[in-house]
Amino acid sequence: MSCCPPARPATAAPAAVQARDTGPRPVEQVEIPAGSFMMGDHFNEGYPADGELPVHEVRVSGFSMDLTAVTNSEFARFAQSTGYLTESERLGYSAVFHAYLTAPPKDVIGPAQGAAWWLGVRRASWRHPTGIDSHWQDVPDHPVVQVSWNDAVAYCQWAGRRLPTEAQWEYAARGMLPGRRYAWGDDLLPGGRHQCNIWQGDFPTRNTAEDGFIGTSPVGAFPPNPLGLYDMAGNTWQWCHDWFLPKYYRNSPLRDPQGPTIGRGRVMRGGSHLCHESYCNRYRVSARSHNSPDAASSNTGFRTVDR
Repeated sequence: MSCCPPARPATAAPAAVQARDTGPRPVEQVEIPAGSFMMGDHFNEGYPADGELPVHEVRVSGFSMDLTAVTNSEFARFAQSTGYLTESERLGYSAVFHAYLTAPPKDVIGPAQGAAWWLGVRRASWRHPTGIDSHWQDVPDHPVVQVSWNDAVAYCQWAGRRLPTEAQWEYAARGMLPGRRYAWGDDLLPGGRHQCNIWQGDFPTRNTAEDGFIGTSPVGAFPPNPLGLYDMAGNTWQWCHDWFLPKYYRNSPLRDPQGPTIGRGRVMRGGSHLCHESYCNRYRVSARSHNSPDAASSNTGFRTVDR
């Protein structure tokens, strides 16, 4: 669907992490208790090709999860400590949504096939998330974007963490609210209040920004879910550990499923600031998407869990 970033037409081997900072990570975690839940789309509102059905029981061991997505300032600490270059930096370009492009025309390679609102932009990376005329230091408390699944794994290796499994992510996002549509309940705008950063208006040309944001928002700008986790819907997609396979739910393990051994790409969860109910309602708690492990864009980030 259109809010999901395009895959790269080329791939690159991930760079090795060169060093490890042994100091404490300045990221607060939330302890998620062990428990069971019914995973999947309770309302039959998902896209059939995404494989959100059948709803099935999953039992999850306890774990800790980052309170928020990894921010620009946190990723900068990793990059400065290790000298790591992301895949976008090494390839020299990445995908930027057209509405907030901040780059000269010479940097625009062209639109993605079938999704002209996604532009290939030279010099776009986590350091310059919407083009060379932007800088992460202008938005240090926003979630880092322009990071591939491979980049996120490299960060986890440095931090002594890992990406959440898809089951861990959905269990945590539900916040002990069984069978609900969103991370906060069943209504998108309870009391008329925005609960997440998603698109308002007519995609892809007019964003009224009724929630206060055109692009990404600072982490914690919207209320947390009942477990205290922020941005489990909207803002940026979040990479998960698992390979994506639509039929996986039919036979997934009852306890701590780790995902299939093969798939079309790696799972992404949570939706982003580009999601809208008219074409991509993947800010629902059960919603799934995927992309190639080397893909990066201006609406994809990640959070981590303990090993």
